[in-house]
Amino acid sequence: MTTTPEATEAAAALDDSFHVFDTTLRDGAQREGINLTVADKLTIARHLDDFGVGFIEGGWPGANPRDTEFFARARAEISFKHAKLVAFGATRRAGGSAAEDPQVRALLASGAPVITLVAKSHDRHVELALRTTLDENLEMVRDTVSHLVAEGRRVFVDCEHFFDGYRANPAYAKSVVRTAHEAGADVVILCDTNGGMLPAQVTAVVATVLADTGARLGIHAQDDTGCAVANTLAAVDAGATHVQCTANGYGERVGNANLFPVVAALEIKYGRQVLPEGALAEMTRISHAIAEVVNLTPSTHQPYVGVSAFAHKAGLHASAIKVDPDLYQHIDPERVGNTMRMLVSDMAGRASIELKGKELGVDLGGDRALVSRVVERVKERELQGYTYEAADASFELLLRAEVEGRARKYFRTESWRAIVEDRPDGTHANEATVKLWAKGERIVATAEGNGPVNALDRALRVALERFYPQLAKFELVDYKVRILEGKHGTESTTRVLISTTDGSRDWSTVGVAPNVIAASWQALEDAFTYGLLRAGVEPPE
Repeated sequence: MTTTPEATEAAAALDDSFHVFDTTLRDGAQREGINLTVADKLTIARHLDDFGVGFIEGGWPGANPRDTEFFARARAEISFKHAKLVAFGATRRAGGSAAEDPQVRALLASGAPVITLVAKSHDRHVELALRTTLDENLEMVRDTVSHLVAEGRRVFVDCEHFFDGYRANPAYAKSVVRTAHEAGADVVILCDTNGGMLPAQVTAVVATVLADTGARLGIHAQDDTGCAVANTLAAVDAGATHVQCTANGYGERVGNANLFPVVAALEIKYGRQVLPEGALAEMTRISHAIAEVVNLTPSTHQPYVGVSAFAHKAGLHASAIKVDPDLYQHIDPERVGNTMRMLVSDMAGRASIELKGKELGVDLGGDRALVSRVVERVKERELQGYTYEAADASFELLLRAEVEGRARKYFRTESWRAIVEDRPDGTHANEATVKLWAKGERIVATAEGNGPVNALDRALRVALERFYPQLAKFELVDYKVRILEGKHGTESTTRVLISTTDGSRDWSTVGVAPNVIAASWQALEDAFTYGLLRAGVEPPE
């Protein structure tokens, strides 16, 4: 792993007094549903280094071939600008020697400049899981730490189950911390492995252990009580100077302390610089990029980086935000690379519509009558089942129609139909026919698809692509159906939301009708119309 000039400059800007330690590649990868390849781990490591964390725990070399390969490839393929790569492993086996322990040798062979050792700090775990004595466990810690330090490695020690162990036997738990510190560990991390602690408890324990041992302390918090971020900050309040987190809070069971709100709180709320200058503004992008690699949809309501983190729906909020955005936002979203969004719904007031128009680049010109008309139209449509907070593209088309006095029309529908044929062999055929008018010409087009909506989508393209070649870039990427309650017992209304992309941006449209195909057709019409509008295509006269 080479050191770049940028890394030297970053080290000068951020001293060693506080550590942001990321364990997404090890602890985060233990989340149910995450299965990282070596290539995935390398990609995430690059994202974390770009973000500016100080340490990236890459996994347990020697314990599984994938992690061993990761360290070998990381040495050869990544020039870290900010982070140091960390190998994770355990103290030597009971009754042995650290110098002869194969797992300890694998840690050294990884080439990682920093090694994190997990050590037992709960007396019952020592006796029941390790099946050794309390004194031998201390010797395992002392021998392994001192051996790795003598080999030129920086060593951190994770005291597993520390808080539970401290509750059961505080003297022994502290003796493990003291032993690791005296053997040469740079930081001893107190781990809330079961995630059962609360902030006040963490503050009290960390403060006591710090005073009684003199060791430099870190915190590793699981989120089983929903307090991992709060517990991490509580430990910092008590004197911890090393925080272990995972991107987006990934981790076993319900997860770990989330890297992004922890770092944002430290930088924005505590005023402590823990990242390179300007890195905080990359936070939303990094969060979403890592979510893509692990193939999990980013949480829309995640603090700071979720798409709803700075979204405002209530009319009262919008009125205040129009005067001063800070009245309903705890920070400027641009500080973390996010944006404020106004949601348009039946809760919308005049201010919501004005702010949303500004966000979409539609000039309402201070026309109070126009704004009032849009408000009433939105409320009327939402009563019918439409939802615009999840369909910005359909709302923009509605808004532009009111402003311009006419709807944007790139084609006019004469009729459409979709046929689903049930064949004797158990298969189904889906065929759609559309009859349209575009640029003064009548077009009849038929297409087949893997479902009736897909057949309609293909028929639209067959009909229109020679007039609008931009449609070739459009791709339907998401399709959601919801059955809404009708006004009468057995009646129902169907709402369809469609997400479309042109390869560079996505947009969402909505359709509402008594049946799913008709609702889908509305959403498809809006999707094509909006895409052409965004592509700069002028509608025919």
